[in-house]
Amino acid sequence: MTDAGITAATADWHAWQESWDRQQEWYLPDREERFRIMLDMVEALVGTAPRVLDLACGTGSITARLLDRLPDATSTGVDLDPALLAIAEGTFAGDDRVRLVTADLKDPGWPAKLPYDSYDAVLTATALHWLHREPLADLYGLVAGLVRAGGVFMNADHMIDETTPRINAAERAQRHARMDQAKRDGILDWAEWWQLAAKDPVLAEPTARRYEIYGEHAEGDTPSARWHARVLLEKGFGEARPVWCSPSDTLLLAVK
Repeated sequence: MTDAGITAATADWHAWQESWDRQQEWYLPDREERFRIMLDMVEALVGTAPRVLDLACGTGSITARLLDRLPDATSTGVDLDPALLAIAEGTFAGDDRVRLVTADLKDPGWPAKLPYDSYDAVLTATALHWLHREPLADLYGLVAGLVRAGGVFMNADHMIDETTPRINAAERAQRHARMDQAKRDGILDWAEWWQLAAKDPVLAEPTARRYEIYGEHAEGDTPSARWHARVLLEKGFGEARPVWCSPSDTLLLAVK
């Protein structure tokens, strides 16, 4: 079900999902590992049939893995990107476990668009780094209001510790060298993937609309895991700490 206003036309949605995954893995080679740990913790803390909010869901990467792992789960995906939502809509068409909602997470009224008042788990990955600290803290306050007592919030994203500049520089140099090699091997980067989407008969129109909304890709802040944990505690969570990390990214878990 959806209220995203998207019509699923003829397209190979599986191929688009695969293409998106490969493009994301160019930036995040350990992407599947973070998803695995995320779902491990969902199952451990809220069971095998959770009601999940997939925050800034994109194509539904988290939702797809959630339903593969926990078939009795349900998911509400919320995003603003028309093109990525079109892929999600095509992917999950006919699956009553999934709802898709179009909403701007910078609008404080977005929770009113959701089909439920509370969730067992709110999950997000590689999405909220486009927000700066103040609106991100505000968003965390809204998320705290949506997570039930005993429920969880998890954010897997770039979380940079600015107190370790030499480590950061070394990690960045190695990561870029690996990405350069993958690029020479023919992997699509972010810009090339969107150029491909813009030429697709089904995705061209929603891709044009997403550029009207977002413009070119922009970055917000990437504060440290300590910052995220502190703000989540301030906003009403009872516990918060990393449960997985790489040299540049962290999966931060908070329990209500």
